[in-house]
Amino acid sequence: MKNGFRIYDAHTHIGQALHSGRQFSAAELISRMDRYGVDRALVIPFPVVDDRRRAHDEIAKALSAYPDRLTGAACLDPFLPEDAFRDELRRYVEELGCRALKLQPQYQPLNPLSPRAEFFFGAALNYHLPVIVHTGAGIPFALPSLFIKPALKFPELNIILAHCGGSIYFAEAIVAAHVCPNIFLELSSLMPHHILEVLRYVPPSRLLIGSDTPEDLDTEMGKILSLGVPEETRQDILFNTSQRLFDRTR
Repeated sequence: MKNGFRIYDAHTHIGQALHSGRQFSAAELISRMDRYGVDRALVIPFPVVDDRRRAHDEIAKALSAYPDRLTGAACLDPFLPEDAFRDELRRYVEELGCRALKLQPQYQPLNPLSPRAEFFFGAALNYHLPVIVHTGAGIPFALPSLFIKPALKFPELNIILAHCGGSIYFAEAIVAAHVCPNIFLELSSLMPHHILEVLRYVPPSRLLIGSDTPEDLDTEMGKILSLGVPEETRQDILFNTSQRLFDRTR
């Protein structure tokens, strides 16, 4: 499908999810990307898997098979012993090539205000990894406002609020991004009128879009493609912001 825009799916998953039963291979994702004209995607392990290391190895194989199409992200248990957490994160960055770190508070209930969260975000900054945080469902620890504190503590760390708080908390995500210039908003699950409201307060250079799952790719990208805003705005949301965040060496 040709649409005239470069597209970067900033939030999708491959592997097998124990919590939902979903399962997607890299080849299936690439097929959908080709169908809908998506140039590149950030692939993340599901947050609940039977073997965390094997799930990340699958990400690494996907990156090797499709280096021009996929970028990898890690998703670790934030409650691992600190040394084990550092060792795993080092492996995923230095050996597997991951370029972002995901936190899913629904299944990884890390209090963003806690000392343990300070360790988590500090470890990400040590490897210059943007942190993608699920927000919305999963409160209280998925509330967008709770990520203001780590964003202020680590001003050099880019924090991406996935789903922009969802349709209930998207205004709170706007406030978080207004307070912290290092907070970015990923817009999946919002309705188009929510996105237009976000754009009143947050520049498109800090907005990005993901599918979350390959089944939703057409819907999530389509709502940005059809949004009644300037082409430059759509291109920032569809591609430019994600490329700057995740593909620093490209």
